[in-house]
Amino acid sequence: MSEVRLSVEPRTEFGKGAARRTRRAGKIPAVLYGHGTDPRHLALPAIEFARVVRENGSNAVLTLDVENNTELALTKTITVHPLKNYIEHVDLLVVKRGEKVTVDVPVVVSGTPAPGGLLNQDLDTLSIEVEALHIPDQVEVSIEGAEVGTQITASQVTLPTGSTLLTDPEALVVAISEPQAEAAETEGEEGAENGEAEAAAE
Repeated sequence: MSEVRLSVEPRTEFGKGAARRTRRAGKIPAVLYGHGTDPRHLALPAIEFARVVRENGSNAVLTLDVENNTELALTKTITVHPLKNYIEHVDLLVVKRGEKVTVDVPVVVSGTPAPGGLLNQDLDTLSIEVEALHIPDQVEVSIEGAEVGTQITASQVTLPTGSTLLTDPEALVVAISEPQAEAAETEGEEGAENGEAEAAAE
């Protein structure tokens, strides 16, 4: 994942009213914390930050230019308004180059299963520990040609070099099953055949 630079401003006003004023000014209230430092209240440029998330995902690593200093930060939490869909608040975590961080990375399924197979995806993300500047945008699981009954667990997903899986290795990520209609039809046919066999026996 690429490193992105943003110019940000310190915030000196707090509370709901101050947050609303910050958003009206085209900025997003944010808090930067970590590494034993006191939390720092910042204002992020709304349009630029939204573009960063859109292009780099919610695990974006930022180089923050603030008051003639720079800080490397990981986007930890993004709070979005439930109705109006704008970013209300952001929590940022101070990171250092070479430091490992814990992140949830999206699972993307590629390929098409064998004919008659239906994809069931149980996990949308995997939790991994990885160097802050090498967070992957996603991890890929291929189901190309996978037969009915195929199951892929977290431990079978290929992770980037240097990263460690934190999700339960036995957790099911994807499975290939029969379509429900076909399965029900098969069961119905089997039931009918058994009924006919029992009737004949009587």
